[in-house]
Amino acid sequence: MTSPRTAVVVFPGSNCDRDNVRSWRAVTGLEAELVWHKETSLPDYDLIIVPGGFSFGDYLRCGAIARFSPVMSEVARLAARGSLVLGICNGFQILTEARLLPGALTRNRDLKYICKDVTLRVENASSAFTSRYAPGQVLRIPVSHGEGGWSASLRELKELQDQNRVVFRYCAPDGSVSPQDAPNGSLDNIAGVLNERGNVMGLMPHPERLAEEILGGVDGRGVFLSLLEAASGGLKR
Repeated sequence: MTSPRTAVVVFPGSNCDRDNVRSWRAVTGLEAELVWHKETSLPDYDLIIVPGGFSFGDYLRCGAIARFSPVMSEVARLAARGSLVLGICNGFQILTEARLLPGALTRNRDLKYICKDVTLRVENASSAFTSRYAPGQVLRIPVSHGEGGWSASLRELKELQDQNRVVFRYCAPDGSVSPQDAPNGSLDNIAGVLNERGNVMGLMPHPERLAEEILGGVDGRGVFLSLLEAASGGLKR
């Protein structure tokens, strides 16, 4: 098993970039490199994290401007060659704007910013991002967003369901799923999805914020441990 080379992209307005660097180091013992959004050529990273925040002040709509940053062409190139790409919160929004993931993130159902812990159910525990979890496992992970309601056409939704590309759903603490459990009104309670190849995932909750005991819990560790195994060659992509 080789150590993966990992990058965390930084946009003007990113505020979770260093959180992800710290969590990656704390969980895996490895370093991640900060990459500025104006980079036009990247080495062949095994893993790229597109972090949360307010890229370009969330002007127009979340992720709409960041999608045109030079680095995103490189992120798309590396995703096409099989590198793993994780988008968290604003990163998820950017990846949908860049069409690396399906659907779109829209204003929260109650038109209010949400910052609190939520419970998620693991729907797909066989992905490169979730192999350290059990199917149906319930996690406590923080959310912090104003535009987190995932939406898509019924055709896109059916494709995701049929292809097991829904990774996480908002749920009640007992694991049951109903519309009121999605704090943002997300379609089908979806909190995280995969691309068709399975090497790009976006999710609105922040696993890096509950990856160490000092932060109040470790339910987010599984994402980083799963990525370590996959990016190190433990899972075929």
